[in-house]
Amino acid sequence: MFKLGWISTAGGYWSVECLITISHKMPYFAKLILLFFCFVLLVESRKHRRKRWTGQLEVQKASHIYKKNHDMTKTRKAKTEQLLRVDDHDFTMRPAFGGPAIPVGVDVQVESLDSISEVDMDFTMTLYLRHYWKDERLSFPSITNKSMTFDGRLVKKIWVPDVFFVHSKRSFIHDTTTDNIMLRVFPDGHVLYSMRITVTAMCNMDFSRFPLDSQTCSLELESYAYTDEDLMLYWKNGNESLKTDEKISLSQFLIQKFHTTSRLAFYSSTGWYNRLYINFTLHRHIFFFLLQTYFPATLMVMLSWVSFWIDRRAVPARVSLGITTVLTMSTIITGVNASMPRVSYIKAVDIYLWVSFVFVFLSVLEYAAVNYLTTVQERKERKLREKFPCTCGIPNTKTMMLDGTYSESDANSLAGYTRSQIVIEEEKQDKMVVHLAMSNESNSSRKRGLKGHVGLRIIQNTHAIDKYSRIIFPGTYIFFNLIYWSVFC
Repeated sequence: MFKLGWISTAGGYWSVECLITISHKMPYFAKLILLFFCFVLLVESRKHRRKRWTGQLEVQKASHIYKKNHDMTKTRKAKTEQLLRVDDHDFTMRPAFGGPAIPVGVDVQVESLDSISEVDMDFTMTLYLRHYWKDERLSFPSITNKSMTFDGRLVKKIWVPDVFFVHSKRSFIHDTTTDNIMLRVFPDGHVLYSMRITVTAMCNMDFSRFPLDSQTCSLELESYAYTDEDLMLYWKNGNESLKTDEKISLSQFLIQKFHTTSRLAFYSSTGWYNRLYINFTLHRHIFFFLLQTYFPATLMVMLSWVSFWIDRRAVPARVSLGITTVLTMSTIITGVNASMPRVSYIKAVDIYLWVSFVFVFLSVLEYAAVNYLTTVQERKERKLREKFPCTCGIPNTKTMMLDGTYSESDANSLAGYTRSQIVIEEEKQDKMVVHLAMSNESNSSRKRGLKGHVGLRIIQNTHAIDKYSRIIFPGTYIFFNLIYWSVFC
C-alpha cells in the first residue's frame, strides 16, 4: 500500500512525506520503483523548505535595519543611560560628598526687564540662568570628545545646584512648548545647566527725589541648603558673566548700567552662604511728569495771577477764578499721590505741588484782603461825608468822589485841562481826604512815622495791593523754580 500526503510544520511551511505500506504480495521490482519515487519527492520538498527559510531570514534582517534607522531614540536612550551610569550612583548627594566645597560657576543673560512698579516696590525680569560644575559620576568615555545634550527629563535623575532668588515674590520656569531647561554633559564630567526664568523680586526704592530720582535694584542668587562649606557660588567670568540684550528698554526709565557683585550672607540658624548680586541702575525719564504734573501746576499758578488784573469790584469773577485754581491744584496733587506708595517722607514732586498750591491759595487770600480793605475804605468815606457835609474850597464837591473818581459831568468839565493839571488836582484831592481823615485820629495816631503813612496810603488806594501782587507773586515763584530745579536736577 502506498500513500502520499502534505504535512504542515511548526514554521508554517508544508513538507511531503511518504507513507508506504508494502504488501507481501507486491513484486520486488514494484517495491523498488515506489521507494525511488518517494525518495525524489522528499529531496524536492527539502530544497523548497530551505529556500523559504532563507527568505524569512532576509526579511527579518531588513526589518531590523529599518527599525534601527527609524527608531534611534530607543537604542540611543539605552546607550546614554549606560554611558552616564545614572542608576549606579546616589545623586541625592552632592559631588565629592564629605570633601571640599564644590565650585559652581554662574552666568546670566538678561532677556528683558518687563516692568518696574513703584506702588509694589518690585521689578520683573526674564533671564537665562546657567550653572557650571563638575560631577565625575557623569563622566563617560568618548573618542570624539563631544558632549551630550539633554532636556529637563534627565535633570530629575541627577544632582543639580539648589539656587534660589532671595527676596523673590514670584518666579517660574517657562514651559511652552516644553520646559525651557537644557543639560549638557561633557566626557570629563563637566556639566552645563541652563534655564529660562521670569522672576519678580523686591526692590527697595527711595522716592525722596521723585520724579527726578535714580533707583538701584538687585536680583540676589543663593543656595538654599548648602553653606559655603559644601557649595561655593561664584561668577564664572566676573563682570563678563552678566550680559544683556541691547534692545532692553523701559517706557519710564533709562537703564544706565548692569554690574555684578558677590558677598557672604549669614543666617544665625544655618551659617554662611555665598550670595551673588545682579545690580542695575535706572534713571527716570522726566518728560512725562513735565507734561502731566509740572506744566499743569505752573499754568494753574499763572492763571491765579489773572485775578490781579481784574477789577476788585468784580467779585464773582475773581472769586470763581480763585476757587477753580485751588480745586484744580487739589486734583493734580491727588492724582499724583494715587499712583505712588504711601511713604512717610516728602517727595520732590510734593514740594513743587504744595508750593504751587500755596501760591494759588495766597492769590485767593489776596483778593479777600483787597475786598475787605475796600469795604473798610467805603465805610470811612461815608462817615466823612456825613461828618463834613460842606466841603468849602474843594472844587466840584457835588459830583466828585473822595476816592479820586469822577462822574460824567466832572469829566466834561475837565475836558479843557491838560494831563498834568488833572494829576495835580487828583493829588490835591487825595491830600485833602487824608488831612480830613487824620484830623479825626487821636494824638497817638498822629505820631506815627513814615511807615504808618505808607500803610494809610495803601488803604486809601486799595488797588495798590493788586499792583504789588503783580510783581511779588511772579517774582517769588520764578525764584522758587530756580532754587528747586538747581537742587533736584
